[in-house]
Amino acid sequence: MNYLAHIFLSGRHRQVQIGNFVGDAVKGSDYLQYPPEFQRGMLLHRKIDAFADAHPDVREAIKLGKPLLGRYTGVVMDIFFDYFLASDFEYYAGVSLQRYASGFYLALLWYYHYLPERFKGFLWHFIGTNRLYRYASYEGIRQSLEIMVSYRGLKVDPEEAIDFLVQYKNKLQELFRHFFPQLQEMCREELLLTH
Repeated sequence: MNYLAHIFLSGRHRQVQIGNFVGDAVKGSDYLQYPPEFQRGMLLHRKIDAFADAHPDVREAIKLGKPLLGRYTGVVMDIFFDYFLASDFEYYAGVSLQRYASGFYLALLWYYHYLPERFKGFLWHFIGTNRLYRYASYEGIRQSLEIMVSYRGLKVDPEEAIDFLVQYKNKLQELFRHFFPQLQEMCREELLLTH
């Protein structure tokens, strides 16, 4: 799962959302340096990743992409799954993606001082380019992949990845639609247990 899914799966509590959003940047027990609600989000991030990594639908999607995308297939599939969530966001969230994204951007600014340095470094670009909203289009996904190629060393051709997404869209979307409600349920239970 990529940024949009991690935020959305955190429920409505902004600190939990932000903790989940930055979860990849907070390693080991470093999460204990944050306030409790941020910690909940960071721990939920780890559970989401573990659940997704072990799920048969995700494994099938990765197997499908492996010949083209190699060792980066999981990273690319995370972005593709955000595309499927963004494309049907109102169905899942009951609110438009633009409205949802705008509210989250405001929360990022409000809690800016809690963000890890890596996130502070790209926050203005992230908000300025409306990155969450752009997940709903092929062009936005291509740009996200280009950013990862340039700044994170992702060795994938963005054009080839988009061609793959177009070619296998129906199959990947079917896998996502079967998998995602199960992930939502796990997150709902987890949030209830830790509150």
